[in-house]
Parts: sequence; C-alpha cells; structure tokens
Amino acid sequence: MDLATARAAAHAFVLGEAGFAQVTTIDRDGFPVSRTMTAFLEPDWSVSLVQRVGHRRLEQWRRDPHTLVTWVGAPAPSASNERPHVFDLGLLPPRMVAVRGTASVMSAQWTLAVYRREVARQRAAGFTKAPLRTDEEVAAELAGVRIEPVRVRLEGFGVGAESHLWTVRRAIP
Repeated sequence: MDLATARAAAHAFVLGEAGFAQVTTIDRDGFPVSRTMTAFLEPDWSVSLVQRVGHRRLEQWRRDPHTLVTWVGAPAPSASNERPHVFDLGLLPPRMVAVRGTASVMSAQWTLAVYRREVARQRAAGFTKAPLRTDEEVAAELAGVRIEPVRVRLEGFGVGAESHLWTVRRAIP
C-alpha cells in the first residue's frame, strides 16, 4: 500500500475506531510511564491533549518533553500473517499508529478552543456523559498540551507485515 493511502486509513482508524490512546512520558528517574487517555490526532499528525491540571504528567512534560502517543486496535479486515518474522502466535497483527514527538503546555485560549471543539464533536455523536464546563472552569481545571510530531509509525495498514515510518520534523534534543 502506498504511503498516502496508509496515512488516510490510519487517520480514519484513529478518529473512528481506536478511541483511547496510550500516552508515554518520562518520569524524574528517566523511566517511561504510560497511561491510557483521550488524545486527538490532528491532520498534520500533531496530537492535542486536554486533561485536568493535577496530573503528574504535566510536570514530566515540563522536565522532559519527549513523548510517545500510540493508538492500537483490531486488525484490519484485510490483515494477514502468512509469514511471521520470528514466531507464529496464530493471531492477526493489530493496527497501530504511533506518534513520537515533543510536548508543549499550551495557553488557556488554545486549551479552551480544543476543549470546545471536541466536546461539540462528542455531543453531536451522542456522547453526553462528560460534564460540560464553563470557560472559567476550563481555565481553572484543565491544561492543554500539544505533541509536535517528530516520527510517525503505522502498522497494519499495508500488505502483510508492511509498516510505514516517516520523519515529520527534526527532533528537539
């Protein structure tokens, strides 16, 4: 599968099927820390996050902005595993989209704009269980973070074990 087709399929997968992402930051001892959370993949492969202000990951990002955001889901309908590279688990490989990048804590205005956009999209789809916050509550309770992509890897969007990997931007040390 060509890269443009794989990118379109991966983007549709994240927006329509994958749901939650696994977000990995680096703790104060230099170890990766992962957690499942809501993450919004943007058309330019950056990732927008909005979360409560009390999370440790905000301090982790301030200390070390290197981040990995991964969405994993069911194998593509056309998936195959005819010639496994090393082991045969008797399973089809899942689809995966992984964005490696650098995190920046964003302004209150950016956070509010992303929050409003995503709440509107969720409510339009009938997902209404999350509380609605006022602008003042968003400013006081939530923080926005943007992951600027450096490398993107797609698995399960090609033929067999084909994967796609590309550099988006040069890494920030």
